[in-house]
Amino acid sequence: MSRSERLLDLLQVLARHRRPVTGRVLAAELGVSLRTLYRDIGSLQALGASIEGEAGLGYVLRPGFLLPPLMFTPEELEALVLGSRWVAARADEPMRVAARNALARMSATLPPQLQRDIDAMPLLVGPGAAMAPDRVPPLMLRKAIRLERKLILTYHDAAGAPSERTVWPFAFGYFDAARILVAWCELREGFRHFRTDRIERADMSDMRYPTRRQALLAQWKAGEVDRGFKRPAAADGN
Repeated sequence: MSRSERLLDLLQVLARHRRPVTGRVLAAELGVSLRTLYRDIGSLQALGASIEGEAGLGYVLRPGFLLPPLMFTPEELEALVLGSRWVAARADEPMRVAARNALARMSATLPPQLQRDIDAMPLLVGPGAAMAPDRVPPLMLRKAIRLERKLILTYHDAAGAPSERTVWPFAFGYFDAARILVAWCELREGFRHFRTDRIERADMSDMRYPTRRQALLAQWKAGEVDRGFKRPAAADGN
């Protein structure tokens, strides 16, 4: 690996960590000596990278620092292109447009040879299963997730029985035959999955729900639904 590739790898590793990470952890992840790691951090700082910290305490890349245009390995490029093509083929229309625009923007920053590689990449996305249309735009549901706002839903279950729900939306899942809103349901006092094609109506409340969406997602991933529902604790300051 060249020194320039090693420096870019270090920037990428730092960008993945939101909190200070020690030099030993960074050196182990990159497969270099601690001495080399410290030297590389000094080189990046001299080049203007916003890396804060010191030996023994840890290092963090200041939020908002933009990585320079990157070269990708063939596997990284294939993963990015395939993912963008999947979204462009399977997601809702705003997401499809965003995926096409993102792929075009990424391509414009690459060297000419890699731009040609993207155009000629033989990775195809096949047709998905037929999906019932959504009555509520997924764009609005995703906005509620970003803003951490409560949603008041009119929802029909598989048998067609309607119910009114106030939920705390925190994730959105894409499957071949359906899209799923993942939320904490105040009525059921537990995590529930709502098929978007069964949501008859959704109104976004001005009220922010009391738990951060990252905490809800962590509890859901940890299997709260299997251990008996526990009302999420409100985050401090909310």
